[in-house]
Amino acid sequence: MRNKTEEVSAEKLAETIIFGILEKKGLEITKIDFSEMPNAISKYFIVCHGSSSSQVDAIADSIAEQTYKQLGEKPAFTEGRENKEWILVDFIDVVVHIFQESTRRFYNIEGLWADAKIQTIQN
Repeated sequence: MRNKTEEVSAEKLAETIIFGILEKKGLEITKIDFSEMPNAISKYFIVCHGSSSSQVDAIADSIAEQTYKQLGEKPAFTEGRENKEWILVDFIDVVVHIFQESTRRFYNIEGLWADAKIQTIQN
């Protein structure tokens, strides 16, 4: 567990979130980097999808578990647990979007932020 005065970098947080997603076999993981964009709402968006509502829920649980276990970090808030079509997990500097595939295709988050640096994570 880290010292309370020690800051966790957004990059380390993003890496840990991606690890949590991979633990539950999240699909098409994408990191959208806003760090060089002025007035950005966060430093990173992490986007992925699952093949079922159970998997989407399990990915959100894994992210919360891994970030707490490895970094001592908890999300500021989580939304979307009721219907499990799109769960948003907000760590302020890093915001995670966990979709069911059809919902992800409909909202096309990556397309909305095409001017940011987008990295596909190989799983």
